[in-house]
Order: sequence, then structure tokens, then C-alpha cells
Amino acid sequence: MSLTFPFSAIVGQDEMKLAILIAAVDPSVGGVLVFGDRGTGKSTAVRALAAMLPKMRAVIGCRYQCDPASPGAGCEFCAALKGVAGKSHLIPVPVVDLPLGATEDRVVGALDLERALSQGVKAFEPGLLARANRGFLYIDEVNLLEDHLVDLLIDVAASGENVVEREGLSVRHPARFVLVGSGNPEEGELRPQLLDRFGLSVEVKTPTDLPSRVEVVRRRDQFERDPAAFTEQWKKQDERVRRSITKGKAQLAKVAVPDAALERAAQLCMALGTDGLRGELTLIRAARSLAALEGDDAVGDAHLRRVAPSALRHRLRRNPLDDAGSTVRVDRAVAELFGG
Repeated sequence: MSLTFPFSAIVGQDEMKLAILIAAVDPSVGGVLVFGDRGTGKSTAVRALAAMLPKMRAVIGCRYQCDPASPGAGCEFCAALKGVAGKSHLIPVPVVDLPLGATEDRVVGALDLERALSQGVKAFEPGLLARANRGFLYIDEVNLLEDHLVDLLIDVAASGENVVEREGLSVRHPARFVLVGSGNPEEGELRPQLLDRFGLSVEVKTPTDLPSRVEVVRRRDQFERDPAAFTEQWKKQDERVRRSITKGKAQLAKVAVPDAALERAAQLCMALGTDGLRGELTLIRAARSLAALEGDDAVGDAHLRRVAPSALRHRLRRNPLDDAGSTVRVDRAVAELFGG
């Protein structure tokens, strides 16, 4: 089994790493979009996430990894496993890659041709969306994804369910996943409908200071020469991050969201003129997840300030009278509202 670059060993890119951890603690935040220069660790961070996540409990024999505490509604595998109800095991949280050239059948699932030809039975062969249920679906170069797959992902991300109607099959199964996308803005913009489905949007840039650039190259070279030794070197740091995710998940339901925090979030979104209320919802969810990650009991101004740029920068309308970038506009509004 090939080793992945340790999450803790990634130099800098603090906003990207924090956004990924926030989504890991609370998947309802809605996923993470990582946009920036080539070679800045975008895909490295996402793939390192797979090794970081604590294992999850799933029904034994279910191809959708349903939670034994609340088996998937309408899941035919769970329905067929009633005789072994309660039997579960710990499995790694799935982190599934969606290749740009994937066919629709590969993504949503299709007729199992082998069983159809050998047994004359119409059976469903689950696709990538089924494999990603309760986990993460990662799309590299998401801005280059074909339109028909974008439409499909928008529907599934909104409903949490994949519906397949083809070749005489009628199947629906749970497909709740955290959508993680990365890309380079120079290669094209993301469709607004899909952009809106990402809870957090992160900008990554090439390090401009000499020590950081040298450290990036040094660590990458050490990893490539001896992956096992390098991974072992960072094992304790990764384990600390893993424990913080576990504690954050346990703490999440206990974190209070005072009315003052709700008002602050609404004021900030009103000042920025964001469309709809998804901005406020994401801002509050991300701030609560951050509070849980840090072991705090309630959401405060400090949490809102830290997550505001990633929660709101991709939700701003273009302002022809203001040529400042979206990040600058969010930072300016945060400074005016929170002071400093």
C-alpha cells in the first residue's frame, strides 16, 4: 500500500488545512473548494485527509456503508440484512476520487452486466456516489468537470440521495458525502450553481518567503526518498490532529450558538450583500465546528472572524464600483463589524 504525504507535514496553507478539518468535524458545513496556483499542495492535503480520519462504524455487508444507528432509508442491502441487524464493524472513512473523464454510469452506477448475462438477473452495480456515501468525494480540476456531471452532482448534493432510472432498473440509495474540489482559476471558472454547493472556499498561493519554499522542497524530497521513515516521523503530530477531530465530533452537539453570534453572522452577510441565507447558515455551522475543534463551549466573535472569509468569499455578487477582490471585501467588512 502506497503511503500518502502526512497532513501535519504540509508547510503553511493554514486556511486550507483548517477548512478541511472543519468539514471533517461537521460534514453539514457543505464541503470545501480549494482554488489556487499549481503545485501548492491542494490535492496533497485532500489525499492526506484519508489517512487522518478516525474510522467509522458501518453495517456489515452494506455496499453503501450505512450507519448501524440509522440504516439508510430504502437501502436494499440493509433491508436484506435484517437477520444480522446490529452487526457492524469499523471501516476507514471513504475518500473517493471522481476522475474528470468518468462516464455517468461510472459515477451513478449501472446495470450489473455480469449478473445480467450469467444469471439473467437485473441487478444494480453501485458507482462512485455509492462508494462516497458518509465520506468524501474529491474532484481535482473541478472547474473542468463536464456539464452533465455538474448537473448530476448538484442534484445529489442537494438531496443526499442518488436516483438511477435506466435499463429497466429503478434504484435509489443514500449518497451523503462531503464534496471537496480543487482547481486552478486560470483554467476556467466554476459554474455558479456548483460553486454555491460548496460550504467553504479557500484560496491557496505559492509561498513567497524563502524559508517556507525551502522547507516545502526539503520535506517533499525526504518523503520521496523514504516515505515510511518520513511518515513515521510525523505520526505523533497526525495522531494529535486525529484526536482533535474525534473530540470535535463529540463536542459539536454541545457547542452553544448565542443569539449575539447569530446577529453578528446576519449583520456581516447583510453588509456584504450575499444572496439568500446559505451564507449565514454556513458561517454559523463552520464557526460551531471550529469551536468544537478547539474545545470551546460556545461560538464567539473569534470563531466567526476566522471562518468568515472561507464561508463567504465565493458568495459575493460582482460589484462594478468596487474592483477589490472578494477576500479583501470580506476582510474589510469583518474589520468594520468586529473592529480591528
